[in-house]
Amino acid sequence: MKKYTSVHDVADVNELVKEALHLKENPYNYKKLGENKTLGLIFLNPSLRTRLSTQKAGQNLGMNVMVMNLDKEGWALETQDGAIMNGTTVEHIKEAAAVMGEYCNIIGIRSFPKLQDREEDYSEDLLNKFISYANVPVVSLESATRHPLQSLADLVTITEQKPAGKRTKVVLTWAPHVKAIPQCVANSFAEWMQQADVELVITNPEGYDLADEFTKGATVLHNQDEALKDADFVYVKNWSSYEQYGKVLTDGEGWMMTNEKLALTNNAKVMHCLPVRRNVELSDEILDGPNSLVLEQAINRTFAAQAVLKRMLESLN
Repeated sequence: MKKYTSVHDVADVNELVKEALHLKENPYNYKKLGENKTLGLIFLNPSLRTRLSTQKAGQNLGMNVMVMNLDKEGWALETQDGAIMNGTTVEHIKEAAAVMGEYCNIIGIRSFPKLQDREEDYSEDLLNKFISYANVPVVSLESATRHPLQSLADLVTITEQKPAGKRTKVVLTWAPHVKAIPQCVANSFAEWMQQADVELVITNPEGYDLADEFTKGATVLHNQDEALKDADFVYVKNWSSYEQYGKVLTDGEGWMMTNEKLALTNNAKVMHCLPVRRNVELSDEILDGPNSLVLEQAINRTFAAQAVLKRMLESLN
């Protein structure tokens, strides 16, 4: 595996899920694989689970791990070709990514969209240029449009928890938030669920439909109660408008998941990628109740990352 930016970089999703579950049972069996190899984790915005779980995953495989908060500790990056760098940018991505590739055998890069220009964000310019200039395998730690390590961990969690012998219904529901949030987690989750053996229903207010490229094949409803009926899993996540890009169109009254809404489901397990705004996106009663899977998802982040890094290391040998 030379890059990991979306589900489309995975030859067999089911096999990758099985590998993550195998690593969960045997986390230290492959420490020789990463011996004398270095993982560089580059963050342009805050992280808790992605940083710690990917660092732990690399260490489980015997790798040396370097972490850099590039937005605080590095030079301001220029990404435009032909730029006259007489302003605020100090270092061009061509040199920065190439140097990182010399120091590291695998690079993870995390950046958020600006939510100002949809075309710019959805071009994934920064991620693609890192891939072009680093000359080593690159794993997305979240980008403008996707969060593939989170989505793999989500699918691992659903695979562990899903009821046997029946078609599993998974509902991705929009939730309220206090600010504009990217579509990347929702995009990625929808994309991965399309590759899984589940029925996917997406529910959100009018004006919040995700891009067709991520939801093709899913049922999209604007009535949350209708969508939640008979759900086995409910994935809760806010996102800002794709159509009116980056805009918040409603305060979301009535969309927060509660036990009353949970009663509409098939006693569904409730998921969220974290961090979560308690009593805004999800009620305390759900997060602290028996149906919450948020900690299980977080635990599986390590083994999702470890499965991806293992495949990348195998491609180097």
